[in-house]
Parts: sequence; structure tokens; C-alpha cells
Amino acid sequence: MSANTRQRLRDLGFCPGVYETGSLNAITDVAVGHATIVEGDRIRTGATAIFPHPGNLFQDKVPAALAVLNGFGKFVGSTQIAELGEIETPIVLTNTLATGRAIEAINRFTLAQQGNEKVVSLNAVVGETNDSRLNDIRAGRPTIDEIGKALAAATPGPVEEGAVGAGTGTVAFGLKGGIGTSSRRVKTAGEIFTVGVLVQSNYGGRLLICGQPYDAPSSHDRDGSIVIVVATDAPLSARNLKRLAERAFGGLARTGAALSNGSGDYALAFSAAEAVRRTRERRAAIASYPDMPNDLMSPLFEATIEATEEAILNSLVAAQSMSGFNAAAGKASSVEAISLDRLAALKAS
Repeated sequence: MSANTRQRLRDLGFCPGVYETGSLNAITDVAVGHATIVEGDRIRTGATAIFPHPGNLFQDKVPAALAVLNGFGKFVGSTQIAELGEIETPIVLTNTLATGRAIEAINRFTLAQQGNEKVVSLNAVVGETNDSRLNDIRAGRPTIDEIGKALAAATPGPVEEGAVGAGTGTVAFGLKGGIGTSSRRVKTAGEIFTVGVLVQSNYGGRLLICGQPYDAPSSHDRDGSIVIVVATDAPLSARNLKRLAERAFGGLARTGAALSNGSGDYALAFSAAEAVRRTRERRAAIASYPDMPNDLMSPLFEATIEATEEAILNSLVAAQSMSGFNAAAGKASSVEAISLDRLAALKAS
């Protein structure tokens, strides 16, 4: 949870869905790190790094899949994910013009890991949204080294939310957006599995709080983007991870997203289950992996929808109002945070 004075959605009495949350209601079984860059009156940006497991991801890859609803954006590494159904590096989220620097930061980090001395090709995974409403995006920040700090800072456990990392300068529904997370625990196949979601919210529409309209000051906003990262400990193939990622858009729709021509809506899902990890040994011979049957996937689908909706709302509730620089307009700008008082009144109505 963010160290600032803001709260999370459940602190205000809103509890989306029916499934139980995970222990921290966050994407906690993987490591997350932020680099938050706030300087002067123009720089409001950053990066967020996500590690599916603490080992060498290039050597021990994880199954993964990407779903795209409206593709007005850039998702680095998407074609190899589609082709091979796995990821081999940490995932970095940042701003639109920093994607190249994020690739280089991932390359430096991965090539320096023990065991990767002979690696000559990498599929870096980078998602982005455009934070130019509050950030001088043309200034070349975050730098490669600053993105490297997000990679170095990644730890499991509580996840800082709001205007941090890749969400430092983002705007959603005309309000201050940011990083948000949530999780759900479900029983299927006779076991309890967790689905965790982390989002970088930066899109438009008419905001709904658990189905109730919230009249945001700029509710006419339509364009923008969101990156949704879904992690689960369920043993899923890349095919069923693609289906899981697609369900994240159900949670996006529940928040009132416009899904406009100018939106970039991306959902990446991976399994952190060690049993399905593509280790060096398993990739050297014919191997078998546990696989969740199709008929038992529905609870995981519902959990993804619920966790995505709550993660998005947490990104708004945790964020604080911010002043910055509108790069397109060439002038100072400010964006208000969602009103906790109005949310309390909405809950009471």
C-alpha cells in the first residue's frame, strides 16, 4: 500500500465481487519494484518492474500470453510471446517514449545475470502508457539507469500504489491515475489458487465505482491506455493464460472504460507455478506439465475480472492530486485525485 495519506478501495467500504482476496489483496507472489521520478515542475514519470519468479528468468522461463482489446499502443516483445507462449525477462512498465530505454535496462540486467554469459538474443517485455498530460515526456526520463533502479528494487510483499513508478504521471477518467493492484483466491480442481492483478491506469470513459456513476470533472475523456498484468499460481498453459488475459477486459469494462479508437488496452498473463516453469532441463527434452482443464477455468476467469476492477479503482483511490507539465499543450497542468469524501457519500447513498 502507498505510504501516502490516501486509502484503498476497501478502506472506504467498497468490496467488488464475491471472491475472497489474497492475504495482502495484491499481486504478492511475484516481486514488484518502482522507480518514481518527480523533479521540478515538469518531470512526473517512472517505471515499474515485475518479476514472475526470483531466479534467472532467461534460463527458467514462464508460460505467458498477451491479449489486446484495442491496439493503439506499443507492447514490446508481443510477437515472441504470441509465438512461443513464454516470457524470459522481467516485465517493465513505463511511459511511451521510454520503451527503448526500458529494453536497454532489461538487456543490461539480464545479460549481467550469472549463467547468461553466452546469451546473444533477448525478448525484453515492456508495456507503456502516455503520461504527457503531467510529464514532459520529451525530456528523456526515466533514463536507462533510472529504469534499472526499478529492476533492482523489486521485492515480494506489499505493493506501493497510486502515483508511483510507471503510474507517476498517468491520468484516468480525468482524475489522477496510477498503479493499482488486487487479488482473489478461488477453489477449483480441489485446490486453492490465487489470481493477482497489477495495472497502470491511464485511460478514459465514464467512471463507475462498483456499478455506481462517479461524475468525474473530465468525464468526457475517451482516449488513453491501460496495461494489465495478471499473475496466477494455477498451472496454466499459454493457451489458457490467453483466455485468462482476455477476461481482464471484463474488469476494465466494469469501471466504465470508453474503449475508444485511441485507447491501448493490453493484458499480459503468466503463471508463476513452478510446476509449469520452462526450466533449462525441461527445454532440453520432451517434457510434461500439469494443465488446468478447460472445464475448471471459470472461477479463475471470474477472479480475474474482479481483481482487475478493484486494481483499477485502487490506482485511483491511492493516487494524490498532482501538478505537472502538459507536453502537448506546452504549459503547466494539474489533475485532481478522486475525492474520498465523494466516495464516502456515494457509498452511503
